[in-house]
Amino acid sequence: MIQQQDSRSHARGFDHVSSGMDGSSDGTLIDEWATTDIDEWTRRVVRRHFDPVGGSPFWLARAAELPFDPLAITRYAELEKFGPFPREWLRHNDPTEMVPRRTPRPLAGHVWDTGGTTGSPCRVFYSDAMLEHRAVWRRWSAVAEGFGYGRTWLLATPTGPHLIGNLAWEFAAHFQARMFTIDMDPRWVRRMIRAGRLAEAGDYTQHLVEQISDVLEHQRVDYLITTSALLLAVARRRPELVSGLAGVRMSGTQITAEMYAEIREVLGGGICAVSYGNTFGNCERLTTTGPDGPLTYVPSYPQVTTTVVDREDWTRPMPFGSVGRVRLTVLHDDLFAPNILERDQAIRYDTGGRFPWEGVADVGPLEVSQARPEGLY
Repeated sequence: MIQQQDSRSHARGFDHVSSGMDGSSDGTLIDEWATTDIDEWTRRVVRRHFDPVGGSPFWLARAAELPFDPLAITRYAELEKFGPFPREWLRHNDPTEMVPRRTPRPLAGHVWDTGGTTGSPCRVFYSDAMLEHRAVWRRWSAVAEGFGYGRTWLLATPTGPHLIGNLAWEFAAHFQARMFTIDMDPRWVRRMIRAGRLAEAGDYTQHLVEQISDVLEHQRVDYLITTSALLLAVARRRPELVSGLAGVRMSGTQITAEMYAEIREVLGGGICAVSYGNTFGNCERLTTTGPDGPLTYVPSYPQVTTTVVDREDWTRPMPFGSVGRVRLTVLHDDLFAPNILERDQAIRYDTGGRFPWEGVADVGPLEVSQARPEGLY
């Protein structure tokens, strides 16, 4: 059972954003979400998805197979009854079937893919409300980290079917920014590594480094968003270009304290921000831990929650400070996916009352092998 923290403690923990164009409306929304009782929110979402008339076709079709009445769920801890969420359900089914009928039709929005590290990609439909929820957390975090308005950004990340690519539109609109973009295909890198074609994987990395370097060398760029592995490749080959940036923002699951320290040193005093997330949900770094502290993250509560569990027993949370497997639960009005066992490991982190839910720290791959390479992401 997860040990949730007191949701009333939210006021002591947020790096609040002040007023006006600096994102105060996002901070207000997050403050409201932080006061949400997780058991009450669980009841709301479960009842919405299992409502006989307005529920989601996906879950209504499986309700009869469950050994319990999902409408009798009253507490977050009871979500363990559903068992681990099978990713196969998201690989072969129509993703819009996960959306409750109560959501207005016809459905209009994006279907996003996961990276496909553990098999064929999972596909998730994002309603406008889900996209906005994610965007609010991203914007709030970026403002708290010190990123300014009216600047020029370079986004060098997976785009196309990958949700992180949506940052180009989100940040351009919110920060009144000019956005350069470079596409990156993590699946191709993983395919090369999996096949033992390491020279070709290296060539592709060099291809990306050259594209990033060309923009940084010939255009005035303030901020760079990319993966930690790719940023480190650029920093080692063209450190003078990275040191000229006012800030960087990294995503992915490979960054270590050593990598972070090396990037900060090359950056030379600029903003060095990190986030952790995937298609199912995102977690933002707790800036209150300081630049030299552990890389700690909190989930976009209450729609996304995380805990760290025993590798051999997914129902047993690890003690705070211990390493285990990341377990994530999605509790959106338009997407319910309990107990997703991630491909990541992390330290279970006690936010100490600064946040209404526990966090994760020092995230890394659960398993790195030729069959499941991480590549540049």
